[in-house]
Amino acid sequence: MSLRDELLKSIWHAFTSLDVDKSGKVSKSQLKVLSHNLCTVMKIPHDPVALEEHFKDDDEGPVSNQGYMPYLNKFILDKATDNFDRQDFDKMCWTLCFRKNLDQANLLISNEDAFKIWCIFNFLSEDSYPPVIVTEEIEYFLRKLTEAMGGSWVEERFEDYKLQMLSQQQQQSINVWQLITLVGSGHFSKGMDRQTLSMGIHELHQELILDVLKQGYMMKKGHKRKNWTERWFTLKPNSISYYVSEDQAEKKGDIMLDENCSVEPLADKEGKKCLFFIRSSQKSFEINASDKKKKQEWIQAIQTCLNLLRVGRPAPHRESRHKRRDLRLKQMADLEELQAKMKELQTANEAKQHELEDMRKALEEAAANAAEEERRRLQTQSELQDRYRMDLEREKMVRQQMEEQVAQKSTELEQYLQKVREMEGMYRQLEDALEDERRARQDEETVRKLQARLLEEEATKRAELEQIHLRQQQAISETEAEKQELHKERLEKDNALRDAMTQLQQLEQDRQGALEQYQTVMKKLEDATNNTKTWKHKVAEHEGFMRLIQPGSKGHQMITNWGPAAFSDAELSLREKKWQEMKNQVAPAQ
Repeated sequence: MSLRDELLKSIWHAFTSLDVDKSGKVSKSQLKVLSHNLCTVMKIPHDPVALEEHFKDDDEGPVSNQGYMPYLNKFILDKATDNFDRQDFDKMCWTLCFRKNLDQANLLISNEDAFKIWCIFNFLSEDSYPPVIVTEEIEYFLRKLTEAMGGSWVEERFEDYKLQMLSQQQQQSINVWQLITLVGSGHFSKGMDRQTLSMGIHELHQELILDVLKQGYMMKKGHKRKNWTERWFTLKPNSISYYVSEDQAEKKGDIMLDENCSVEPLADKEGKKCLFFIRSSQKSFEINASDKKKKQEWIQAIQTCLNLLRVGRPAPHRESRHKRRDLRLKQMADLEELQAKMKELQTANEAKQHELEDMRKALEEAAANAAEEERRRLQTQSELQDRYRMDLEREKMVRQQMEEQVAQKSTELEQYLQKVREMEGMYRQLEDALEDERRARQDEETVRKLQARLLEEEATKRAELEQIHLRQQQAISETEAEKQELHKERLEKDNALRDAMTQLQQLEQDRQGALEQYQTVMKKLEDATNNTKTWKHKVAEHEGFMRLIQPGSKGHQMITNWGPAAFSDAELSLREKKWQEMKNQVAPAQ
């Protein structure tokens, strides 16, 4: 987060506090006072005429937040540097906004503690307006506060709070005043007194806002008189400050840290133990910690700061905040992408439903046309019954055959639609499996491409079947004079339909074969993994009973009481000589 973004959150709270009637606008006189105070605290030269010049074309009414932003950016934020006291800046903005929004009657915390929570909220809140803090950051803040108070985190209590917040507010975020009320009510600090809660808030404010990574009492050796004096040290990412006491009222000096600094332990001397040495570009400092644990903690903390300075990384808590925010943005992007895919699938499903509905309507229309044709034909037969009896009998036979064929085609169409739905379900399952295994072995990728090709061929054949069926339905409504020709064409189309069904069955068999290949590949991968684990287990069991086979000497290997090749020839001759001398000395003595 840039300096401009951090300052804007505090200024937003101050601006909205001046909006008494909540209309979203503030009078120009109030904006003059606010701008003057901002320039004074931020050590920027203030131009009292600039505000009037900026809004000279506007009416005499109040100014909105959007109207004030260009002036704020041009005359204040663009000139801001990091050479002012951020505590004074935040304190000024807090003074303007807390009286209007905060009721301290039933809170367990002081106004100073509420101000520190307000600063922490601005640090952890999202970069949107009005600023809110999400449940993930609330949990992070409450966990850190509980650890600072020396308590234990109760996960169930926070889950109950999230459910309550979701049921009452229908959202998973709160504003700064709700956060202060939550902490001040003592809901997450039960069993703790006010002083413990205040100390925990102070420690968390020191770490997150003032970037104090470590603090505590230690002894420092003087540069002139060489005496040892107890000081209160505070470690920040780029400096170490030491004070007379813990209240930090009187600063005695700073140790500026950069990539050329170093820290190293020292041996005990002058009756002092747990010493370590800080070498900076200006001076070197000898520090005495109270015990070995504190010494190691300080050395490790200072070394961590130096490592961060060398690689140009921010403080750990700021880097952790960036990572959490980036992760939330990535999750939101993934969720939007998933929703888009679901919408596409839903659209495709609706298109399929429309196609099926159109086919059903076409069948109903064909049946209605056939019924109407049958009624007219029966009426004609009743009028010409005596004259065309033989023709009527032949027509009945033809009609019965046509009805049977229509019924058969309807049954086949229903079965085909059922198969299409089943294949669509299998296709969706296969897409899910391929999505989960998209980064697997090359064999799995080959199977996925084969299945995709089979599905494309199947879709092509399906389209051909639908065209054939539509042509058959159109042929049914032809006149009586074309029935014989229609019968011949229908036979040809039936043959084509059977061929297409045969090809569809072949495609289904190919698809089953592809699935079997996929299962075989997965089985091989599982067997290979099990074999690897079995081999590693066997090696681990025999470790200690095996030794590596190394090349031996090609010369004659000596055998002694100490084992094979325990001595060289020269060493063996020297030992034999010493043994003979000892034997000779023992013989005269006897």
